[in-house]
Amino acid sequence: MESNKIILGLDPGTNIMGYGLIQLSKNNIELIQYGVLNLKKHNDHTKKLQLIFESVNELIEEYKPNEISIESPFFGKNVQSMLKLGRAQGVAMVAGKINGIKIAEYAPRKIKKSVTGNGNASKEQLSKMIKKILNLKGNIDKKLDATDALGAALCHYYQKSNNESPRKSWKKFIQANPEKII
Repeated sequence: MESNKIILGLDPGTNIMGYGLIQLSKNNIELIQYGVLNLKKHNDHTKKLQLIFESVNELIEEYKPNEISIESPFFGKNVQSMLKLGRAQGVAMVAGKINGIKIAEYAPRKIKKSVTGNGNASKEQLSKMIKKILNLKGNIDKKLDATDALGAALCHYYQKSNNESPRKSWKKFIQANPEKII
């Protein structure tokens, strides 16, 4: 993966959509921005999809990501929920596509395994690992959808950089990031 690249990670949802942007330069990963789009106040599903599309476009315009990494919907018991999540993911992907951005899709288990080393990790465990990797301060646990999105971005980075996450090769991670040693 080339240096000075920006990855936009997305955790699509029709009630809350998480987003996170990281910048890669040489062997350094820096947090640019993260947050959530709260759509709970809107009852109209098509309005929510429009807002997702517009928000992803705004993030693209402002931060100019080179690639988008998006969490794919997982199969649950509620088919209707999965359909809505698929639509949310679809409009986010279209926003990226019309802007000419490469899009990668990862299953939630793949993201968790890539970042934490455990595909069954909880959202809280993923959040704690992201906090360590990106050297985040303060309480980020209230924005688990945002940290899921950052997880998608980090997963994409790890998949593109010789398939080595810090959990797979601590020695290489420490060599590349000596400032992270506590």
